[in-house]
Amino acid sequence: MTFHKNQFGVPQYPHDDARRLFVLASAIDLLEHPTATAIDDLTGIDKSTIDSEVDKLREQYGMVIHKFGETYRIASWGTILNKENVAKAMKPES
Repeated sequence: MTFHKNQFGVPQYPHDDARRLFVLASAIDLLEHPTATAIDDLTGIDKSTIDSEVDKLREQYGMVIHKFGETYRIASWGTILNKENVAKAMKPES
């Protein structure tokens, strides 16, 4: 299945697709200052949903993600997710 990509080449997965969460985690890891606005700009994930999506990463995948002011930081990827493989959701092979 092919998905539309935004101007940065990031696939626009449906809201109920786990890869959307993986794109979010990758963006937090990739961006120098991963604020909701910066994440939205890069990924197309609406900034008003990012806190709830981060909660899903914490609850469903055991990630430890902190928010300092407006900036998110990953403290741990947990035991389920592999950082390198999760990053593939952002730039899948065509």
